[in-house]
Amino acid sequence: MDASDPATTNPRRRNAVINHGRATPRINDDELVMVSVLGQIAHPVARANPYRIGYDGVPRVLPGTGGIVLNHRIGDLCIGLAGDHIEPGVALHNNQREVVGPRDGPNNALMTYACVGNPAEVINGRMAGQRGVVTGKHGGINHVLVDFPSEVLAGLTIGDRIQIRSCGLGLRFPDFPDLEVMNAAPILLRRWGLHVRDGGLHAPVTHRIPAVLMGSGLGKNSAWRGDYDIQMSDRALRERYRLGSLRFGDLVAIVNADTRRGPSVNQGRVTVGVIVHGDSTVSGHGPGVTPLITGPSALLRPYRDANANIARVLGVREPAPPRRRATLAERDRRRACIAREIPPRLAFATGTPGDA
Repeated sequence: MDASDPATTNPRRRNAVINHGRATPRINDDELVMVSVLGQIAHPVARANPYRIGYDGVPRVLPGTGGIVLNHRIGDLCIGLAGDHIEPGVALHNNQREVVGPRDGPNNALMTYACVGNPAEVINGRMAGQRGVVTGKHGGINHVLVDFPSEVLAGLTIGDRIQIRSCGLGLRFPDFPDLEVMNAAPILLRRWGLHVRDGGLHAPVTHRIPAVLMGSGLGKNSAWRGDYDIQMSDRALRERYRLGSLRFGDLVAIVNADTRRGPSVNQGRVTVGVIVHGDSTVSGHGPGVTPLITGPSALLRPYRDANANIARVLGVREPAPPRRRATLAERDRRRACIAREIPPRLAFATGTPGDA
């Protein structure tokens, strides 16, 4: 159970929470184990070539993953930023090495154990004792993302150690055995607004996104350690599904998507997740979604609610009003870098008048 959730401190309230007059689904919180895990605030990492070539053919030098993002948090718009895969708040990575298991075992554990909604605490440095909340996991770079108040973010330092009270592994809905929960803390499920009606679990989301738009992250055999991206390169589809209004922390539904054993397309199933990082101009990439619940569409029934953002759900801050915003590729009107064709210079004479 999550010690930060008052609903877990009273056994009579457990598994019997009423949300706006609607029954909230039972969860097995009495079976869960809470484990402390830790990471350090990760420094950004740059490649040898600073340029990122966009799907529009324009090379750009932009801030990317890692570090402490000071002016963009959960609840803010994640489209149109002059950045690539921006991670709001702080990005954590565990750099320790153990004498047993793989070299990256500690970070693998951090990525697996941390769940969206888990409480986090700074344990050293100027901001020691300050508290935040886990907001997502970013695969590939393998970061756990944590939000803190703006004044805390301004006082944090690269390398500061953040400890998380992880709780959520093994979480399930006893009355819905065909639904799988992943990467979610009990407190998130309680406050989300999930409710049971007509034999299904109804989940508020801001967007419904077809699985055909999902890109980077496909091919993994697990959805427990990261996310996969919404492709934004097709303008007609982007406008049809209102993707220009996506915010960090939005809870979204991916239709015809199955993430039980890693992300895949599967008719008749749906995955609900949270937007964890910002857009990208690189082909196949875009805002990242960390899966939270997956199951048959007959049982998991997302419905639109503009307020379905974890900034509000977890009581962190009021999210920005949803509004459509142009992507960076649309806002940046530079032309693609295309090499001009130069007629080949022959190394021999062809007999044409004027040839040397």
